[in-house]
This record gives sequence, structure tokens and C-alpha cells, in this order.
Amino acid sequence: MPSTRDIRRRIRSVKNTSQITKAMQMVASSKMRKAQLAALAGRPYAILMNQVVVDASKDIQGFTHPLMEHREIHKRGVLAVSTDKGLCGALNANLGREVLKFDKSTIYVAAGRKGAQFLARTKRNLAAEFTYKDAPLFAEARAMSKALQKMFLDGEVDCVDVIFTRFVNTLTQKVEVRRLLPIGTLQDLLNLTGGAEEGAASKASAASGPLEHLFEPSAEQVLGAILPHFINFIVYQILLEAKASEHSARMVAMKNATDNAKQLIKDLTLEYNKLRQANITKELLEITTAQMALGN
Repeated sequence: MPSTRDIRRRIRSVKNTSQITKAMQMVASSKMRKAQLAALAGRPYAILMNQVVVDASKDIQGFTHPLMEHREIHKRGVLAVSTDKGLCGALNANLGREVLKFDKSTIYVAAGRKGAQFLARTKRNLAAEFTYKDAPLFAEARAMSKALQKMFLDGEVDCVDVIFTRFVNTLTQKVEVRRLLPIGTLQDLLNLTGGAEEGAASKASAASGPLEHLFEPSAEQVLGAILPHFINFIVYQILLEAKASEHSARMVAMKNATDNAKQLIKDLTLEYNKLRQANITKELLEITTAQMALGN
């Protein structure tokens, strides 16, 4: 049985841990709000840009683009979007399970140190590693997107998938696998970021009817120039979704850790009081027994 000194030491240790997890919870909470707003703010732009591209493509017969070239899949490329830091619950573990579903011939591009470490630990083919900030920059997403597009256009891979965590709400983050390249149909681009907003916007657009656009110099040239940019923005939106998911998961994990620490402190305090009371009772019994022996 532990002594009262051991229990006091454990209580102090748990209290120190609780202070750390509480501080991390507050930091994650402040970052979470900004990341969630950034992720939600990017969705309307992606929807509107997609709708312009789709409407423009309707008037072009037989439009082709190198990024839309379908080939028989012999080599697959995957962009795995993870976090740079841990302590965010099962977020990276869930993503890792999806990564392991691909065969070992897959070529990976990692966004985030945790994903790169996991790929190296599982001896996967890691072609490139990127990092991105708490507030992802479009330049960071463009660098990743260009690397993926180059791999596809050079024939190193026949398709490119993206594994990322889509932000649903503070308590729910969903790991998803989406096809990025080749672009199946222009309408498929709308589904890359997911979410209920996209479906609602698509229905509203269909109800309002097609819009007329005037393109200079031509619709073909405009689409040819805008598709790579739109892929860049899709990768950027995915980074925003991943970062919002990370901070939300970390805030919830740290809150659970703080609550568990408080409950553990209560249990240890109760155990300490019981042990102290038992020691006091034992001492009283010894004193009473000694007095009775002396009285006799």
C-alpha cells in the first residue's frame, strides 16, 4: 500500500500535468476558432469558381486537358495531409489506417511531419515532404500541387489521390480519400472538399439556371489556364480543412485530458484522506491500548 507521502507526490504530479493540458486546451481553442473560420470561408470561393468552370465547359465540345488524361493505373501517387505535432487524439492514427490500405508500390507525398514519420516508419515510398503553417499559405499549397501535377504529367504516376481530414464540426473530423488527378469530369471538382454547403450551392445554382459568360481570348484557353489554378486552390482548401480538424481534435483531446486529471486528483485525494484517517485511528488505538495496559 502506498504511503501518504507517495500519494501527495502523485497528486502534485497530476496537478502539474493538469495545468499543462489546460494551457494547451486554451491555446488550441484560440487557434481552432481562426482555423475553422478560414476553412469555412474558403468553401464559397471553391464552389463559385467550380460553377464558372462547369458552366464554361458546357459550351465546349470535346475539351481536353493534360490534367484530364485517363490512363491505366500502374503507379499511384498519394498526398497524405497530416499534422506537424501530436496530442490531437486519434487524428493521425485514423489517417495512418487509410494510408496502409494502399499497396507498397504507391508513391507518397507527405504534408506534415507526423505523416512523413509514419511513412518512413512503415517503409513506404516517400517522394517528398512538405510542411505548412498554422495558417496555411496559398504558396505552400501551390508548391505541393505543382509537385503532384509534375509527377502526373511526367508519367511518374497514373493518378493522384489525397488523404486528408475534412472538418465537419468541433467534435467530428472525417478522414477522406479523394481523387485529385486525373480530373474525371469538371463537375467532380465540386466534391473534392466535401461538406453540405457544396450540395446546397449546386442545387441552388441548378435552380437558378445556367449563367452566360463572355471569355477572352477563348473559353478553351481560359479553361486551360484556370484548371491548374483551381487544383492549386483545392489543395489549399484541403490544408485549411486539415488544420481546422487538427486544432479541433487537439482542443477536445486536451479538454478530456484535463477532465481526467481532475477526476484522478479527486480519487487520489479520497484515497489520501482514507489512508490518513486509518493512520490516525491506528495511532488512537495504540494510545488507548497503552493507557489501558498502564492502568492495569
